[in-house]
Amino acid sequence: MTVDFPKSLWAATAPERPLSAPLAGIEETDVAVIGAGFTGLSAAIEARKRGHAVTVVEGKAAGWGASGRNNGQVIPILTSAEPDVWVSRYGEAGKRMVRLIGNSGDVLFDLVREFDMQAEAEQNGWFQPAHSPGRVKLSQKRVEAWQRHGFPAELKDAKACADLLGTEFWYGGMFNPTGGHINPLALAREMARVAEHLGAVIHEDSPVVSYERVGSEWVIKTAQGALKARALILATNAYTGELAPRLAPRIARSVVPVLSWQMATAPLGDNLRQKILPGRQAVSDTRGDLRFFRYDARNRLITGGAVMGSFDVANRVRKKAAKSLAEAFPELGVPEMTHVWSGYIGMNWDRFPRVHKLGPDGWAWVGCNGRGVALGTSLGRELARAATGQPEDELALPVTEPHPFPVHGLIRRFAPTYLAWLKRQDHKEINL
Repeated sequence: MTVDFPKSLWAATAPERPLSAPLAGIEETDVAVIGAGFTGLSAAIEARKRGHAVTVVEGKAAGWGASGRNNGQVIPILTSAEPDVWVSRYGEAGKRMVRLIGNSGDVLFDLVREFDMQAEAEQNGWFQPAHSPGRVKLSQKRVEAWQRHGFPAELKDAKACADLLGTEFWYGGMFNPTGGHINPLALAREMARVAEHLGAVIHEDSPVVSYERVGSEWVIKTAQGALKARALILATNAYTGELAPRLAPRIARSVVPVLSWQMATAPLGDNLRQKILPGRQAVSDTRGDLRFFRYDARNRLITGGAVMGSFDVANRVRKKAAKSLAEAFPELGVPEMTHVWSGYIGMNWDRFPRVHKLGPDGWAWVGCNGRGVALGTSLGRELARAATGQPEDELALPVTEPHPFPVHGLIRRFAPTYLAWLKRQDHKEINL
């Protein structure tokens, strides 16, 4: 029994994990989790730590979806969901959400350290360099906002930025020392190992076809079995409608799955390694057409990008990302990419993640918007606390109703053209 993974660098380097047995027959548990990515596995670990029986049902394998395909950057802020807006929109729940986001880097790395997870984890900070002088003002505004809420954001000027990156290509920016990077597939597999060690049951190769509330329990069905549970956590995010389109259609249509392309260079030699990004931080800049990169444990630069259209996408995005690296780091030249892969991220219209109640003791969240590594891990812990009895008014769960996109299929088809608008915005200077 095997599940094919995309031919990514992570699939080539993460420790192997034998698949657990599919769900067969009828089982019972206290907390059922659908999806074995960062959210689902974090929830399983927390539920077991709180003494509750938990069963995870995964359609493919642990880390097969977005959790095992991303760049591996641990980023303790969101794309454009600023902290003060959370508070103005959701009040006390928004304040708790700001604390969850701001602490999300530490939550992930503390979990890695607690269980000695072998995930190439480096908590050496995350940096968002500004790609124009006006964006430095945006960086300053963001730094001040996060500092008001008690988090250690720092503003780097042009010289400090150049020292940190090894190039004068950017103008300054925001630095957060609690961020960093991991091997995401290794982390997912290690989280699965820890969950099982704590007593959680994981069933892989078991696509869930439906769930419903029957009396006082949830009934989760697969092709070969059923799971009955008091509480349910739906942890499928961008892949909610991919394996079983009818699983949760309103939630699936409330986000647009967008392909995110990742790639890796060959390992850099010591001379270049010491010049380019000498502190090994994770980096993603202020562009909408994002430039992002970090090292892995073998000194490869892990980067990525996006292009419009569907023709020869992998080759085009490879060339674009290589050119972007060469533009920022001329001494690197145009690097050859040894691995290129992709996976979905869940985007929504305002880039605010959404938390939903499915019914009594039923929870879900969607809309990572490219920030799912740290956020998914922290929200998984929070959803587990809700599912095991902690009062909702103590948790960072600003609940809303799903709002599906009209003509979702059409929007999904044309979502890549959004990149053209982002590029235009990147060339416009902003005044704050």
